[in-house]
Amino acid sequence: MIHIPKSEYSRRRKALMAQMEPNSIAILPAAAVAIRNRDVEHVYRQDSDFQYLSGFPEPQAVIVLMPGREHGEYVLFCRERNAERELWDGLRAGQEGAIRDFGADDAFPITDIDDILPGLIEGRDRVYSAMGSNPEFDRHLMDWINVIRSKAHLGAQPPNEFVALDHLLHDMRLYKSAAEVKVMREAARISAQAHIRAMQASRAGLHEFSLEAELDYEFRKGGAKMPAYGSIVAAGRNSCILHYQQNDAVLKDGDLVLIDAGCEIDCYASDITRTWPVNGKYSPEQKAVYELVLASQEAAFAEIAPNKHWNQAHEATVRVITAGLVKLGLLQGDVDELIASEAYKAFYMHRAGHWLGMDVHDVGEYKVGGEWRVLEVGMALTVEPGIYIAPDNQSVAKKWRGIGVRIEDDVVVTKTGCEILTNGVPKTVAEIEALMAAARTQAA
Repeated sequence: MIHIPKSEYSRRRKALMAQMEPNSIAILPAAAVAIRNRDVEHVYRQDSDFQYLSGFPEPQAVIVLMPGREHGEYVLFCRERNAERELWDGLRAGQEGAIRDFGADDAFPITDIDDILPGLIEGRDRVYSAMGSNPEFDRHLMDWINVIRSKAHLGAQPPNEFVALDHLLHDMRLYKSAAEVKVMREAARISAQAHIRAMQASRAGLHEFSLEAELDYEFRKGGAKMPAYGSIVAAGRNSCILHYQQNDAVLKDGDLVLIDAGCEIDCYASDITRTWPVNGKYSPEQKAVYELVLASQEAAFAEIAPNKHWNQAHEATVRVITAGLVKLGLLQGDVDELIASEAYKAFYMHRAGHWLGMDVHDVGEYKVGGEWRVLEVGMALTVEPGIYIAPDNQSVAKKWRGIGVRIEDDVVVTKTGCEILTNGVPKTVAEIEALMAAARTQAA
């Protein structure tokens, strides 16, 4: 399996501390265990910021970064080794493992945090934390601060500034290193295989969840612990619901099926959408809409490069889609006027993409100082134009109604343009029809 190397986590911590004010401290908790129902827990997934700085996979842990601390700048509070609990729940790193395997300079039991952390905070001028994202932890932090304040008459110095850590950390996460791109390529490769498998299995009479099972099989087989988000398998009119997740309808002959799904490797997401005919052959209307969406995506790729701004790719999809809808007779009027009045939004109501990384809708500002962000090498994003013709849209001919098409790929900005990470899954009408025909021949 491809993983982020230990040296990378160390480099990230150093880079963050280099941006922190002198005599400051950063404090970040691990994700809490989420209860699914009663005493059953959801599969544990580490908080992305915590993972980004530590690679430490356990709950009940807190990262403390203290630039310039003589006894080590990286302190990790975590669970102690416990033979009985490990018998039930699996091995723990413990304090020795935190230092040996995860690069901590110092490690303490999480049960001792109330006794130790106020002493680490005391005398520091500024506290960086993920304020507002974890209210329970915010309360703990204020309790620790109040312990220091209560001793002010004894000369204790509480911090006088509290700053959100997000701005520094999320800007760092926006730029993907070579190691990160390598992991994202692997997630993309596995997800591409999953989409191919679903295309090959597709036929009338199956349920949407039948194809979801094919995706899940390929994800797990490839080494992914979980999907990066809830898989969307939307057949027929369901393809016009952007975040459809029931995944229980029957696949019908003549319908399209839209699948938006991707797996996660080492906490890095992939995000792919393909739309294909259940029976392996696009109708003339389905093909016309599909090829228009594909042309708009190609236009977007041409606008992704260093020194181009974030919105140029979206603007390119809007122009191609609006002109195409006029050509197909689905919109009437002058293309420029239709764009200005946003008439296309009846068919294309979302944006062309989003940042991608450890979160499928990854962190990072889209605008800086009120202006669209300029793209730079290492930024990763999705490109996902779509056209959705509502089943009850009375303003278009009946033959178009209920057709929903989205095509989505993941790209990384390079020096000369962009690398498409998800090219491993067929995308043209001819490629998809040929793949599905070959699968049917094999099955027969």
